This record gives sequence, C-alpha cells and structure tokens, in this order.
Amino acid sequence: MVAIVFGVVLLIVAFVLAKAETPLKPYLGFVKIAGVLLLLAGVIFSAIYQIEPGQVGVQKLFGKVSNKTLESGLNIINPLVEVVTFDIRTQNYTMSGINDEGDKSSDDAIRVLSADGLEVVIDLTVLYKVASSEAPRILKEIGTDYKNTIVRPLCRTKIRDNAVYYDAVALYSTKRDEFQDRIFESIETDFKARGLELEQLLVRNITLPESVKTTIESKINAEQEAQKMIFVLQKERQEAERKRVEAQGIADYQTILSTGLSDKQLQYEMIKAIATSPNAKLIFMDAKKPASIIVDGK
Repeated sequence: MVAIVFGVVLLIVAFVLAKAETPLKPYLGFVKIAGVLLLLAGVIFSAIYQIEPGQVGVQKLFGKVSNKTLESGLNIINPLVEVVTFDIRTQNYTMSGINDEGDKSSDDAIRVLSADGLEVVIDLTVLYKVASSEAPRILKEIGTDYKNTIVRPLCRTKIRDNAVYYDAVALYSTKRDEFQDRIFESIETDFKARGLELEQLLVRNITLPESVKTTIESKINAEQEAQKMIFVLQKERQEAERKRVEAQGIADYQTILSTGLSDKQLQYEMIKAIATSPNAKLIFMDAKKPASIIVDGK
C-alpha cells in the first residue's frame, strides 16, 4: 500500500512539473516511469496476501464482510480489501483462583451456590476452536474478541446455572463427572450456535467451604478407623481359627496315641527321643520286666 501511495505521488508531481518551466523537466520522464513502476509493484504486492498455517482470513471492504474465507498460503485479493485473520487451532481459556495462572492475572475462579446453599469455588479450563466456515459470521456478529464476548461469560453463566442442582459434597466427590458432562452439553450447544466448537471442558479444582472440608475429613478419618478395626477383627478371627485347628490336631494326635499304640511302641519312641538328645542322661528302667533297659548317654 505504501508503494502505491508513493507511485501516485510521483506521477502527480511529474504531471504538475511537466506544465511548468523547470530545470528538472528533462528528468520528468524518469520520474513518471518510477511512479508507474512503484504503482504497479504496490498493486501486485497488495493483491497477494499470505495466511499463516492454522489461520483463515476474512475479507472486509468498506465495512462489507465477504462470506468467502481465505485458506492458509498465498491468496490473490483486491488490493483495497482489509483481511482479518482468525486462529482456527485449539485454544484454551482458564479461569482460576490462583493469581497469574489463568487468562486474567487476578482471581478469576467461578463462585457458585450449590443446592444446599453453600458457596463452592470452581477452577475451569475450556478447550475450543473457531469453525473455519463460521469465521465471516463471527466477524459480523461478534468481532475478533470472541473470547471475552462469548467464551468467558457463557461458561461462567452455564456453570452457575447447573451447580444449583447438586449439593456441595456431591460436586466435590460422587457427582463431579456428571456435573462436568452436564455443563459440557449445555455450553457445546451455545458455542455451536455462535460458530465455535467446544472440544473439552476440564473442571480442574472444586474448593469447598472450610466447615464442609473439616466435616469431610472427619468422616474420612472415621471410615479409615472403621476399616482398620475390621482388618484387626478379621486377623484375630483367623488367629483364633488357627489355634482351634492346632488344638484339634493335638487332641486327635493324643487320641490316636492313647488308643492305637502298644507299650512296646511307646517304649521305642521314648528311647529314640532320649538317645538322640544332645544332653547327657542316665536312665534306669525296671529290670524285673523283660523289656527293661539302661541308657547311659555319658
């Protein structure tokens, strides 16, 4: 565009000086040629517009928006057209209670009221992108700042609208996935109606009031203690069962010994046990009986 302006200026100057007597008159032909060349170069370069990868261009001429989009690469356009580019890659918008973590430097977490009237703080990340075919409509109806015009207020409103159906503890634990799916469906519909595609919704963190957190922690500790006591009782029952089986085995063994073994067998077992003992021993048995013996281990 600058080359076009300089070219036009040079041509005007050359034609004005051509009507007047001036020492520069012999050089006016070169000035005209330079002006024409600059004008042609400006027109050629202004008619070629490059769109970067992951973007589309929307043409705007004197306030009128073209419905045709320019794809990535080199495009031939009207030199007078203004091209507005839109990023069609996945974008994210984070609303967090931690400073400098989200898109805004201050606390931008979403504060909602649950079904039981408690205030819950939610950190959220939205993954979305612009539908390339809808870029002209977005420029007409919303403009280029669709992030602050549509994404942020719509997400915050939908989360507040859906949080009222859940208790605070349910949001924090058992109903978290259900809540996330519900607001995803709600936001996806509204995004689509405005030319945006919702890819994923991430409920990053749910912060409960301190009183509720204390109650939950106490309940968890009580449950852990109950589980620990159940384990101890199971262990004690197993030990009692083991002792019962052991005692039954000893009783059965003694019954067998008392009813099934002869005197000679008992005497043999006793001698074998004594003879294999490492301790010194001196045993006298009744010599009047035929089976009486003497064992000296010294």
